Parts: sequence; C-alpha cells; structure tokens
Amino acid sequence: MRPNMLFLMTDQHRVDTLGAYGNPHVRTPHLDRLAAEGTRFTRCYTPTAICTPARASLLTGAAPFRHKLLANYERNVGYQEDLAEDQFTFAQQLRREGYRLGLLGKWHGGVRRTAADYGFEGPDLAGWHNPVDHPDYLAYLSESGLPPYRITDPVRGTTPNGSPGNLLAARLRQPVEATFEHYLATRTIEMLRRWAAEGTGVPPQQPGAAADRPFFLATHFFGPHLPYIVPDAYYDMYDPALVELPASVSETFAAKPPVQRNYSRLWAFDTMPLEESRKLIAVYWGYVTLIDEQIGRILDAVRELGLEEHTAVFFTADHGEFTGAHRLHDKGPAMYEDIYRIPGLLKVPGAPAGQVRDEFVSLTDCTATILDLAGSDPGPAVDSRSLLPLAAGERPEWAPHHLAEFHGHHFPYPQRMLRTHRYKLVVNPESHNELYDLHTDPDELHNRYGHPELRDVRAELVRTLYHLLRERGDNFYHWMTPMYDVETDYDTTLSAFESAPGTAPGSGRAGAGR
Repeated sequence: MRPNMLFLMTDQHRVDTLGAYGNPHVRTPHLDRLAAEGTRFTRCYTPTAICTPARASLLTGAAPFRHKLLANYERNVGYQEDLAEDQFTFAQQLRREGYRLGLLGKWHGGVRRTAADYGFEGPDLAGWHNPVDHPDYLAYLSESGLPPYRITDPVRGTTPNGSPGNLLAARLRQPVEATFEHYLATRTIEMLRRWAAEGTGVPPQQPGAAADRPFFLATHFFGPHLPYIVPDAYYDMYDPALVELPASVSETFAAKPPVQRNYSRLWAFDTMPLEESRKLIAVYWGYVTLIDEQIGRILDAVRELGLEEHTAVFFTADHGEFTGAHRLHDKGPAMYEDIYRIPGLLKVPGAPAGQVRDEFVSLTDCTATILDLAGSDPGPAVDSRSLLPLAAGERPEWAPHHLAEFHGHHFPYPQRMLRTHRYKLVVNPESHNELYDLHTDPDELHNRYGHPELRDVRAELVRTLYHLLRERGDNFYHWMTPMYDVETDYDTTLSAFESAPGTAPGSGRAGAGR
C-alpha cells in the first residue's frame, strides 16, 4: 500500500522556538516527539523568505525564478499573480495517480486559482493571516457555541511619518477552542474521520477500505506569523525574563545594504523599548505552543484511527521570522538565517527513528519526497530532490550548499544567496554585497565581503554561485558576468555586431571569455 501523507506547515516559524532544535523554555512536546520518531534536518532552508513564492516552490518543486510567482499579491508590484496553466504541480500528479487531496488552512498560492483548482478538498481560506470573517469559521463558532473574534491591547510602534506601525501582537478575547488554530485542527480531524469512514487511507486489509486510495492531507497554520494574536493563557504563558534577546539587536547596519536600515524603520523596532521586544518574543513562544497543541490533536487522531503505521508525516514552515533580530520584524530584503533557515521534520513508516541529518535540504525538496513516497516520478519537480534516502539512513552524495533567491516585497529587490557549511554570500546588485563567516559570526553582524583576508573565499563563492545560476538557467548570472571575476564561455559584449558578415558570433574581442 502506498502511504498516506500528512503535511503540517506553519508560517514565519523560527527554528529556535522548538525544543527539538534546542530551545530550553518553549513547550513543543508534540513536534519534539515527531522529531524523536523520525528525522530532524538541522540545515533545512526555504528557497525564498516570502510566503507565496515559497509555497509555490513547494507545490511545483521549482525555484521561484522558474515558476515565476515571485511576490505576495497583497504587496505585489507587477509580478505574475498565478502559476501558469501548464505548470507542473505535485497535487495534480497525485490526483491523477489515485490520491485523495485535502488542505485545511493557508493557501496563499495565487489570486484566481484556489487550492480546489489543484484538486484539494477543504474551505477556501484566502489571504496571508487568519481569515476570521470566513463563513466556515463563523459557522464553526456558532455550532460550538463559542464567542466571536475580538482583540484588545494592540502592540505597535511608530513609523517614520509618525503614524502607527504595523500591528505586532494583541490579546485575543476568546477561549482556546475558538482560536483559528483550534478550528483548523478540528476541521482536519473531521476530514480524517470522514475519509477513514469512507475507506480513504485505510489499509486494504481492513473492513471497508477503499482499494489503494491513500490520501495527502495538508494543514497549513497561518501562525506564528505576526501579529501574534492569542488568548491570555498563551499571551502570558512565558515570562519575558526567560527571553534572551538575539545578539543581533545590536545591529548597526555598518557596511550593510541601506535597505535593511529602512526596513528597520518601517517595522519601528527602535520606537519600542527592549522590554517590549522581550514580551513580543515571549508571546511568539506562546503562539508556537498553541500551534504545537493543535498539531498534537491531529497526530492523536491519526493514531486513534489506526493510520499511524501507514502515514508519513512532514512538518516544516514556509520561512522564518525576525522577532527583533537585526532590529527587524516580519521578513524582507535581508537574507539572514533568522528567516531563511526553517524547521524540517519527516517521519516515514518503517524508517529509522531519532535521526539528525546535517545535509543542506530545502522546502522545495519536500515536493520530490511527496512524489517519491507516492511511487510517482519526481523528475518534473526540477529543482527538488527526494529526502527519502536521508530518512532511510543512507549516505548519498549531497550538495554542500544551499542556493536561495529573493525578488522583492513592497518593491522589486533582487538578491541571490549561497550558503555553505561555513560562509554565506549574498549578491545585491543595487548595493553592498554581503559575506558572513558563520563560524566566527553566527549572528551575521559583520559583513566581511571587502575584507582582504577573505579574498580567496569570496572569489570561490562568487564563482560557485555564478556557475550554479548558469546551470539552473537563472538569468541573474548575466549581471554577475561582467561585474565579477568569473570565467565564461559566451560573448558578454554583443561583439558579434562588430564582426564582418559571416563571422561566427562570439569570435569578437570578448567572445573567448576571461
């Protein structure tokens, strides 16, 4: 029997909030158990730290430059807003091969085409944050006798023009059962039970089972994305005195792209006291625990229905969150670990438990893994590689780096990043490039791109990034060709126009590379 798949996903989730990743304070027992029963990836990264493009890469197994869905529609500045009609997606492939598909929660994968257009069952929950005015959520509150959504005590800074800043947190005046997170878990459990009663996902030897009709069921929580809106029990769950502020709150932005300082002003970090930043992080931790509890309810239902031994479970996030790191909130045009490194847990039936893998893996790799689990061809997921060999304890050759990209949010802003075991290179065409030594500077406070002692390291990283981009077909490499010391084999100066008629293109003065 092909396995069922349960895909649990959060939004803007920092790795360092999970006990399994070393946090000594935040209670995440259900995710910690999942890590202990499966494989935990220590170097899991997003292809881009922005919701819609990252989610499109998960759906397609393609890098953002390739699928071309480059921005969230709420702040879109002219980019494509839906995937092309002929774009490959794992959902359509699984559906053709007999899987039943469900999605409860955040879609954020386009404007015109919804999750249902790709074959997913479930309510259409559009947008970037909990849609608390959605008819199905309102019906859930009504049928459960729960009070309506209401918040108090909003937390926000002051923007450069003196107006109130973006909402960062607030107290939710509802019991936990009324939260959107509890609602999503409840609807997920209801779908699991309904499907099991219909034979979907049930092993064929059990009474009433459908003939090899497995399921792929995704629950995409909108949190812990800011604003952190949770009931008092979670808002006050953690003492701010436990919070150790990240070292990068001392960020000076010296030798950094100026856009980072501008973003800091947008998010009004310096207009709030550090005590309030500690409280915000403590509230974020409470939000994480709330979600962990709901994930626990879902995992318990899988066990109660007798599906655990036949169900692979994923847990990951679309990207991270600053929560004050580098004097920033949210995410944006700064390719720091805080927003590019994400949690990655995978439990596969029959695979070894308690594994910790240090290979560089990506959210995009989940696509090929899903196809591989289904016994389907992962080839169309062109920028994805199955994680099943790693989950099985094998030691295949693996790329010693991660390549990421960014295209803008609020305004166009192209970036490319190469992350190796020790270093990170970020190319910013409009500004200062960045180079960080993660061994000596794990908080990425010191841009060492111009330091002479790292000249050879910088040159090697630039050349590696350049050739990786060329191999992918990412045209960002055209900018790098004349700007850096890279070897190339094509004419970068259009010198064919200088040649006599009939002369082969590329035979001019620059055609042989440099």
